[in-house]
Amino acid sequence: MTYESSVRVESKIRPGVSFVIARMSFGRRMELVRRIRELALRCEFLNGGKSTEEKLEAALLSAQIDQLYVSWGLQQLIGLEVDGQAATPELLASAGPEDLFREAVSAVKAECGLTEEERKN
Repeated sequence: MTYESSVRVESKIRPGVSFVIARMSFGRRMELVRRIRELALRCEFLNGGKSTEEKLEAALLSAQIDQLYVSWGLQQLIGLEVDGQAATPELLASAGPEDLFREAVSAVKAECGLTEEERKN
């Protein structure tokens, strides 16, 4: 048996672009949970709030969680340059097209085996 620890996913919104995403393993799952645990709990708490400040803080935490998913699970971007440089996960997040970043987040979460409700966080 041969096992590949990553999978290549073609972008549905940007032809010619693909993501290389790490597959889930026991150790990687533990690492991911450690990285997002406190942010996710705080985000859930703030989402229950009614004030604008709480909603904004929850939105910020949700964006940070998405960025963590991409930095954790997106190993490589193929077919994308940003300002003349080959795109990295960090460059995609900081200066790349937002729709492609959102697609990368969804692809990483799908590879993690998360449900639709879990993907919302």
